[in-house]
Amino acid sequence: MSQLALPLQLADHAVFASFLGAGNETLVATLAGIAGGEPGQGCWLWGGAATGKTHLLQAVCDRAGDRSVYVPLDMLAAAGPGILEGLGERELVCVDDFERVAGDADWELALFGLCNELGDAGGQLVVAAAAAPRECNIGLADLESRLSRLPVFQLHALDEQQRAAALQLRARHRGLELPDETAAYLLRHSRRDMASLYDLLDKLDLEALRAKRRLTIPFVREVIARGGTA
Repeated sequence: MSQLALPLQLADHAVFASFLGAGNETLVATLAGIAGGEPGQGCWLWGGAATGKTHLLQAVCDRAGDRSVYVPLDMLAAAGPGILEGLGERELVCVDDFERVAGDADWELALFGLCNELGDAGGQLVVAAAAAPRECNIGLADLESRLSRLPVFQLHALDEQQRAAALQLRARHRGLELPDETAAYLLRHSRRDMASLYDLLDKLDLEALRAKRRLTIPFVREVIARGGTA
């Protein structure tokens, strides 16, 4: 068995229903199929920061349930590759932040062993990283070869209109109404990456709950002005 208590708790918002798949429809459909038990070897998804990689991996694990395990290497790398022990018994392993251990000989050997275990048992591997397999500076040639056989998808960033729609989708998932004009205001008065926008929305949700107010522009402006979300 693995040395740490896996699977880790997933974020409650990280489900397929709260992810705007615009521009990434094929990837989202592929991951939904994997989560639903469709046969295959898994896939590799890559993209820049705050494009939704972690959200999607956790959404896969949320839908797959106990058949799966989520492994965030940015959080777990310091624990050592022994945490992978026994994970090959799962039907589905989702490895996040692959670049965090790329080039580390011990980690690469352990990941190659996991690939072999999953392959022998008919399991699947989903990997998220900042780049495609050939661009991740993998030192172990056998591991690079094995990972390069996975279907590879680039996760595309959202445009301005899609960012607003993604904010509104997240708001609805939380039971909030985010009017078009308020969403546009948030895009003009905050950092533009989706992670920062979602964090801002979460904080506004708490402020609105305390004040029993709706997310109008005057309310949002008031909260930002007093430093509650900046």
